[in-house]
Amino acid sequence: MLNPVWLKSLVAIVQTGSFQSAARALGLAQPTVSQHLQKLEEQVGVTLVQRSRSGCQPTTRALAFMPHATALLDMHARALEALHGNRERVGASSNIGTYLLQPFVRSYLTTANERGEVDLRIAANPDVADQLLAGQLDAAIMEWWLPHPDFEHRLWRVEPLVLIVSPDHALAEAGCIERDRLVDLPMLGGEPGSGTGRLLTEYFGELGVPRSGMQLGSTEAVKQAVRAGLGVSLVMASAVQDEVRSGALVALPIPGLEKRLQLIWRKPPGNLHPPGFVRHLLEEADLAGL
Repeated sequence: MLNPVWLKSLVAIVQTGSFQSAARALGLAQPTVSQHLQKLEEQVGVTLVQRSRSGCQPTTRALAFMPHATALLDMHARALEALHGNRERVGASSNIGTYLLQPFVRSYLTTANERGEVDLRIAANPDVADQLLAGQLDAAIMEWWLPHPDFEHRLWRVEPLVLIVSPDHALAEAGCIERDRLVDLPMLGGEPGSGTGRLLTEYFGELGVPRSGMQLGSTEAVKQAVRAGLGVSLVMASAVQDEVRSGALVALPIPGLEKRLQLIWRKPPGNLHPPGFVRHLLEEADLAGL
């Protein structure tokens, strides 16, 4: 096993560029940091840092090793937190974490504060999945999820998709829009990896998905582009509640087009319960009849 104290010294040396700076960052004496590195090099059998009068440089092998070193340190910290801490690590796809989840975090912390804290990490759906599989998250709420034998998953919420247009757009007074009419509209694209493309393929079937316009990278960027009259787009209804309320955007319902948002958590050993925040969300889902 690699000593985490030695690994921490190596990472500090590489990140700060010198033994002196690394020692200062770690609150250690410089000879102690040098000794840590020496012991680590002896254990792994390779030189990790080249020393010279002008300073020090990580070797090629050290640079290749750095992602693994930081991952090991992160795992070590999380293991200690699991033993002594009370913080739940929850991931959320960008749109869910931004537009839907915050009130549930607040209600959980308000009603169950003695159970601990929630460390909410918002990222693109594929990144959340990677973190969940790597053990960096205890649970996640995602726009799509491929079933995995090590995890439980359940429908958390059904979220309708709407077509957003500017108030002066020709469709602004349409009320709603049917599939046959929607397929002819070029769409502004938002965040990649959200599963919307897969959903549209299933929804439109033989008609083919709508033509894709600019890819803007986020729902916020899409909303601004639609407001500026650059096109139309499909978003979750909850993402545009404020803009629709203020009259900045018009949201047209689309019959039958919705996202089924998933709550996922690692299967607990034995008869242990899921994490507290997961139980809170499951209770809310039960109350909503899902």
